[in-house]
Amino acid sequence: MTEVFLNGILKKVEKPSRYTGGELNMRVKPLVRDDGSKRARFALCFPDVYEIGMSHLGSRIVYNVLNLRDDTYCERCYAPWFDMETALRENGIPIYSLETKTPLARFDIIGFSLLYEMCYTNILTMLDLAGIPLRNVERGEEQPLIIAGGPCVCNPEPLSGIIDAFVFGDGEEVMNELMDAFNDAKSEDLSKRELLIRLSAVKGIYVPSFYSADYDPDGNFSALNKTEPSAPESIERRIVKDLDKAVYTGDLIVPYMSIVHDRVALEIFRGCTRGCRFCQAGFIYRPVREREMDTVVRQCDESLDCTGYDEISLFSLSSGDYSHIHELVPYILDRYEDDKVSISLPSLRIDSFLKDDLEKIQKVRKSGLTFAPEAGTQRLRDVINKGVTEEDLLRSVRDAFESGWHGVKLYFMIGLPTETDEDVLGIAELVRKVSREFYSMPKELRGKGLRCTVSASTFVPKPFTPFQWEPQIPTDEVLRRQALLRNALKGIRGVEFSCHYSETSRLEAAFARGDRRLSDVLVSAYRHGARLDSWDEHFNKDAWEEAFTENGLTVEQFANRRIGKDEPLAWSHMDSLVDPAYFIREHEKAYAAVTTRDCRKGCNGCFGARSLSVCGRKGGD
Repeated sequence: MTEVFLNGILKKVEKPSRYTGGELNMRVKPLVRDDGSKRARFALCFPDVYEIGMSHLGSRIVYNVLNLRDDTYCERCYAPWFDMETALRENGIPIYSLETKTPLARFDIIGFSLLYEMCYTNILTMLDLAGIPLRNVERGEEQPLIIAGGPCVCNPEPLSGIIDAFVFGDGEEVMNELMDAFNDAKSEDLSKRELLIRLSAVKGIYVPSFYSADYDPDGNFSALNKTEPSAPESIERRIVKDLDKAVYTGDLIVPYMSIVHDRVALEIFRGCTRGCRFCQAGFIYRPVREREMDTVVRQCDESLDCTGYDEISLFSLSSGDYSHIHELVPYILDRYEDDKVSISLPSLRIDSFLKDDLEKIQKVRKSGLTFAPEAGTQRLRDVINKGVTEEDLLRSVRDAFESGWHGVKLYFMIGLPTETDEDVLGIAELVRKVSREFYSMPKELRGKGLRCTVSASTFVPKPFTPFQWEPQIPTDEVLRRQALLRNALKGIRGVEFSCHYSETSRLEAAFARGDRRLSDVLVSAYRHGARLDSWDEHFNKDAWEEAFTENGLTVEQFANRRIGKDEPLAWSHMDSLVDPAYFIREHEKAYAAVTTRDCRKGCNGCFGARSLSVCGRKGGD
């Protein structure tokens, strides 16, 4: 593929900078090392468009981890938009890496980041555009090894017929072990099956072809059986215990176009201590591991110096819970006062006391403030173990308004277990009180009018949460509750309402809790035209309905069925480290509306007998 020919194609697409590469800090390596040996070539693929994939912190870290190796060259590739997909097909151009414009099929390993179930068809688009068979059983020795990592690996089964190997957990260390095993197998000229056997011996790597599934007479998953004797009984999630010693992003690539999170992103800690019962991330990233403030400041210095950015996002599941947050925020702002560097806190707890920090932040630049009460009544917040009160929210927004903000986003969920109409209407009542807080302030203090964006997503039951057995409410009920809330919010000053399209939430639930039969559904949906399903305006409902019908399955049997606690789970061979008995206890406490304390205030024993080895505590009551 010549640059001249490619440039002719790029002139015809909407955003050509998605496909050009050549950005500042892009890694460049010769394909042959000084000793004459070839570097292993790794294509790091993100199954969504460039501006989303370039914003993903985990991909940035893996890109740096792999390129720090002398024996590996990692390049990037993102899912094309419709116009570019059409152009590639019409001109017979295979999808390629940004760094060297090499077709994906020429790489040794292709690795996908799995962040969201509705991006699965994009994986098929990228494989198809590369000329690589979609199903792993159809790929021969000459085809690249296809791997995947990310939070969706909690239940890898819906992709088990497509992906060769999955990486479960933190990637900083296991990716090096994977590359060691790959290079050793390559030097010994092993077959792909022999390579997969080597990989399955690495803790945290799951090879789905070494297992088969059984189903009961009702068509529900009943068992997963080993077909390869050397394969492990369960796959243990990998965790990096010391973030201060872990590789981070290094020199950030600076894009030529605006991306979703166009700033320095610094992970200040990993994990969460709160235990919200709907939140998968809160359980699969346990235990909490903090970076020392000195480490964060050093990474801040390095990232600003190599990029020219003037905004820093202090990233975590709950930034306000960082032990040194009240020292770190003013320190960074003072350190870069002359450069007008601002800070954003993307995940604030509404019970975090941040008034002084907010006042300092807004002196530089007002970034958005987002709070997530999740439920409209205290009863339901106790059910989900949110651990905050109405008073917490009102105090937090009051602090923000008094510090100069007039725009806030409030996130809620519809369809949480035990939810009633009273809980739905409670959302509107809580929002009304937020509006009153703003307009009760003197005009000279509140400035511009209130911009309160209220978002209500649909609850999706996820593996490795206390609600993993719960059904998602049916689509018609989702729509009814959305309408109930929309009507209740009418007339509240300064409020805008948005809600997530229910059909995509329905599919998300099916793939979150599905089994390996969904691999065939996925391929069928792709063949019928499903593309970029996470973009609501392009969601192809007919394609998905045809795909499920062709395979004799329904969305409802995966998304809307209550799973018995004594039933086998399709993902039970994946070991998240959290004791399964803990999820059962938390489920029972949810229905009793009994909360569980923040584990910073005392260990709750979520890791069971492994508590001491995993998080250094002996366990709790």
